[in-house]
Amino acid sequence: MTLFTNILIGLLGLSFLVFFHELGHFIAARCMGVTVEAFSVGMGPVLLHKKRGDTDYRLSLIPLGGYCSMKGEQDYQTALEEKRSEIGGGPDTFYGTHPFRRLIIAFAGPFFNLLFTFFAFSATAMIGYNYYTSGCTVQMSDEIPEYAGTDSPAHNAGMKSGDTILSIDGRRMNDFSDIQAYVSLRGGETIIVKVDRDGDELDFEVPVSLDKSTGMGRIGIYVPEESFTKKAYGPYSFFPALAEGFRQTGVRLGQTFRSLGILFKGVDVTNVVSGPARVTTMLGETVHEGFRESARIGVISTLELLAFISLSLFLTNLLPVPVLDGGIILFAIIELVTRRKLNPKLLYYIQMVGIAIVGAIIVLALVGDIRYFIIGSLAK
Repeated sequence: MTLFTNILIGLLGLSFLVFFHELGHFIAARCMGVTVEAFSVGMGPVLLHKKRGDTDYRLSLIPLGGYCSMKGEQDYQTALEEKRSEIGGGPDTFYGTHPFRRLIIAFAGPFFNLLFTFFAFSATAMIGYNYYTSGCTVQMSDEIPEYAGTDSPAHNAGMKSGDTILSIDGRRMNDFSDIQAYVSLRGGETIIVKVDRDGDELDFEVPVSLDKSTGMGRIGIYVPEESFTKKAYGPYSFFPALAEGFRQTGVRLGQTFRSLGILFKGVDVTNVVSGPARVTTMLGETVHEGFRESARIGVISTLELLAFISLSLFLTNLLPVPVLDGGIILFAIIELVTRRKLNPKLLYYIQMVGIAIVGAIIVLALVGDIRYFIIGSLAK
């Protein structure tokens, strides 16, 4: 029953993000003068609908996101079937409108995902929360009995237990959480660690090892659990919370870019990339566990995880793959530069390549999901 509840909660969370994405397309289309023929909350059979102006507003049976159907979206298929040299349509149609307007409409969906991320981080900053972390004085993991025999790149580079990390690559480290966040995204790189050792400041070049099963970077340092203390994050007043939300969005965006780069470093993609099943379950578990602890923790944990997923949707949809918003944006830019409409047959062949790429990613993600759940069930 708990698994079913977690999946249901996770689906509702993901559905909201998809709906918010489609809302961005809807608002942009209306602003750009493109007719929206249907806008639905949910998918599948229509339960209720009401037409206002040119748009049929719908409530559909399956509570999974929604859709925004614009006039002229089928003109591409019509042009293919009739072997036309370009896609026709009036100025109020998706393919007939100016390419810059089409670019705005395509970008609006991912932008709304980014906007949600900003709102979510701003909200958590206003609410505030406590977290546990340690200071920056570290031990070498290969000197800890339970980690005996493990490699410590930090120790090999000359660092010693008792060193206090001041900065990494010139960035100040305030606590161990900062160190973990920075190092985990730099697997396979070499970082410059500045430490305080008995009052002397020393610099060490430390190669970060890459755990190919998780994609995490490690330098072999450790802090004992007893050194962890409770720290407060926020709460911020309204305008400082907005500034913090903006800062956090920028930081997380940079981290997500780096995470995508890790996929090309030989990691186990099926383990590192989470598919829809795993993401749905993780979201459901986070919301369920958070609210079981307290309403405050539940709201914060839900907002933060939704913000991360929304940020991933922002970047994923901007990939220059034809079946995604990024592909539409790319084609619109090409039309703007060349001042010519692209041949629908050329678009078709490019789209087939895009579908193959997305299909391969989905297969890898699903294989990873299946393996994740099988291993999880065996562990129990």
